[in-house]
Amino acid sequence: MSTSETPLVAALPSVDAYLQLAQQYDCSDLHLAAGSPPMWRRYGNLQPIWENAALLTQEDTRRLSYQFLGEKHIGILEKRGDVDFAYSPDFGRFRCSVVQQRLGIDMVFRVISANIRTLKELKLPETCRTLTRFQNGLVLVTGATGSGKSTTLAALVEEINNDRDDHIITLEDPIEFVFKAKGCHINQREVGSHTQSFAAALRGALREDPDVIMVGEMRDLETISLAITAAETGHLVLGTLHTGNAPRTLDRVLDVFPSDQRDQIRIMVSESLRGIVSQQLIPRKDGQGRIMAMELLVNTPAISNCIREGKTFMLPGIMQTGKAVGMITMDDSLQSLYTTGIITKEECYSRSEDKVSMKKFLES
Repeated sequence: MSTSETPLVAALPSVDAYLQLAQQYDCSDLHLAAGSPPMWRRYGNLQPIWENAALLTQEDTRRLSYQFLGEKHIGILEKRGDVDFAYSPDFGRFRCSVVQQRLGIDMVFRVISANIRTLKELKLPETCRTLTRFQNGLVLVTGATGSGKSTTLAALVEEINNDRDDHIITLEDPIEFVFKAKGCHINQREVGSHTQSFAAALRGALREDPDVIMVGEMRDLETISLAITAAETGHLVLGTLHTGNAPRTLDRVLDVFPSDQRDQIRIMVSESLRGIVSQQLIPRKDGQGRIMAMELLVNTPAISNCIREGKTFMLPGIMQTGKAVGMITMDDSLQSLYTTGIITKEECYSRSEDKVSMKKFLES
């Protein structure tokens, strides 16, 4: 039978049916958009679920979305044009975004694992466990969207939950991983549902006797300023940024402040920073999923001095010489994955920071 004669796969009856498929096939994201076939992101690649799937019509996506959206979310969608929230049917938990676009409604779902993975399961170095043992300071987890920041952050919080007897407050948009109190007392707050913004939630958190504050996204001046203040006043603050490596992370944090405040902020960050974990997920050479490449900066007197003097361009060199205290550069991590045969030469080169040095390494 020719491809043109192959029957088209019609739209499934519900969003839940698609989500169960995405879970079953170990996908990270599901896309349901008017004018496109149903698609998912599997092992980092976006592809149609079925090659012969019928395009979803405007009526299909409206039916599917209005079927699982509550009245409150339908109201927000119709008024604002988009709505984001965590969706929790009986079989799992998903972060979803529903937007109106030119052709109709577009739905994107991020599949959230029901199990919070440990630092050991993620194969994170012992230095990451050390970062959870500070009583105060700032720990940042950074990377592009879809690089596993939330999973790493959840593992750090769970390590604290298992190891300490403290009060943890998480501020998220939306709540992804659901923590069960073990050694710690945990409160989880969702932006939009329980508070107006990260900044408002952070201001409130400082009055709630917290020991540890997890900020899902440090996206603006007020949130970053409050997070640094909280880290300075005796709280351990864990946060995320969409930056690719440690120097760019520090530049992003410092550059949001007006120029007349930067000298003071550099001093505050140099004293309160505990570490930066930067990561990316790379397709494995064998096609069996993705592997994490990771950069790890630990604050030392030399690192602190660089931050205070605004010389972040010197950080990679200091990190190279700081391997004894657990520091790793992204390029070192990539080289290790390549030499052990886990990733391809092309992936190693394309994702490296210093292309000239990496090219020499790959050709040697």
